[in-house]
Amino acid sequence: MSEAAERADKTAQAAPETADANQPRVTELRVSGHLMTLDAGLFCVFQVPGAPVSGDGSGLPGVRISLPPGAASRPEAVRISSFRDDGWLTGDSAALVRVADGQAQILVTVYQSPLHAPELAPRLQVLRLSAAPSGIAPTRPSPVETGGAVEVMAHIQRAGDVGVPLGTWLGKRGSNQWIEGFAVLPQAGVAAEDVEYQAVLGRGWLSPWVEGGKFCGSRGMALPLLGFKVRLKGAAARDYACVYSATFVDGSVAGPVENGEACEAESLAALESLLIELRPLGGGNAAGAPQARPAPAKKAAVADRTPPRRPR
Repeated sequence: MSEAAERADKTAQAAPETADANQPRVTELRVSGHLMTLDAGLFCVFQVPGAPVSGDGSGLPGVRISLPPGAASRPEAVRISSFRDDGWLTGDSAALVRVADGQAQILVTVYQSPLHAPELAPRLQVLRLSAAPSGIAPTRPSPVETGGAVEVMAHIQRAGDVGVPLGTWLGKRGSNQWIEGFAVLPQAGVAAEDVEYQAVLGRGWLSPWVEGGKFCGSRGMALPLLGFKVRLKGAAARDYACVYSATFVDGSVAGPVENGEACEAESLAALESLLIELRPLGGGNAAGAPQARPAPAKKAAVADRTPPRRPR
């Protein structure tokens, strides 16, 4: 048989296989849906940075956010805006959800390839961007004795909202119950606008700074914080040092750190408990100041190889 005839014969033999390959195929994906209830306000939904990607060019896993069927979706009160025109929420994108009033539900649907390992499932974070939640109202505190007043509040997994005075541990070490969000509202003569804090959402990923009295994080969405920052400004920064520590669900401990430093575990484990203190500067005894151990002397700081605090 000639070389041309051999090629023709091979082409004829391959034709049925090519035809079969061009037949429509259906691939069953792993699909999971989650109903999420949101209060009134503006929210940002995004994938936690640093999650592994499949690398197979499929674009999966992918997430879509939509209104569910039924009256609970309240289409007249909810608006969903994706950063991508096609509506997909990928590792470098996000979606904004605005709820006009009351509560409403959104449907979060996750699509995964059956060939992908379970650890490729996306992890989502929900961040409130505006509107005050129902928990601590963002009001200006009066300079009164704290007593047993709630000055630090957190939403704790399976425990709900829990509040304590400044200088008291919030959350229980060893409980393996993470903190999903928190708020700080000092009552010791410190104005709410002089306190700011952030949540650590991922490695190098932080929430915007939130003013005192406003909630930072989420409630009831099984989305843990991975750490936090607190700082003072204005008159409060002249009178106090803000010092804080934390424990994490893997047993890690961080702190004490102060004035805007990140309090997080090297492992980026979920935040389990936190302690926030306001320590008077210059030996002052402001009314209502929390009783806390004194700041270390300069000599001790040098021995610990920790740079001394700059004069204010």
